Formats: sequence, structure tokens, C-alpha cells
Amino acid sequence: MPVEPAEMSRRHYSLATLRSIVAAWDERKRFRWELEQMSKDNPHLIDDIGLTRRQVEAEIAKPFWRR
Repeated sequence: MPVEPAEMSRRHYSLATLRSIVAAWDERKRFRWELEQMSKDNPHLIDDIGLTRRQVEAEIAKPFWRR
């Protein structure tokens, strides 16, 4: 059964959207891991960027799908 161009477009859009979502999740996971490492290894840098320990802990505790 042939696929209509409009359906192909929706599929392409869906794959692009899915890739974008997964990329955002990966970036959040990486950022939170790096923030956690910084807070452990160089806590003075957290002060330098203007965050409190509580803010850092709250950010680190978020699941990857939360902004």
C-alpha cells in the first residue's frame, strides 16, 4: 500500500520531534551530571556562578524529562 505524501511528512515530523526531545533529555542529563561533579569537586565555582547549594541540589534532583 503506497504512503501518501502528507503521511510521510507527518512521519518525518514525528521522527524529527522525537530526535529533538531525546537530544534535550540527553543535554539535561549531561548538564545535571556536570553540575553535580562541579558541586563535589569545586564547590567554590558554584558560588562564582551565583547559585546556592540548595538550588544546585534541586536542579540535580530533577529527572531528565523535567526542565
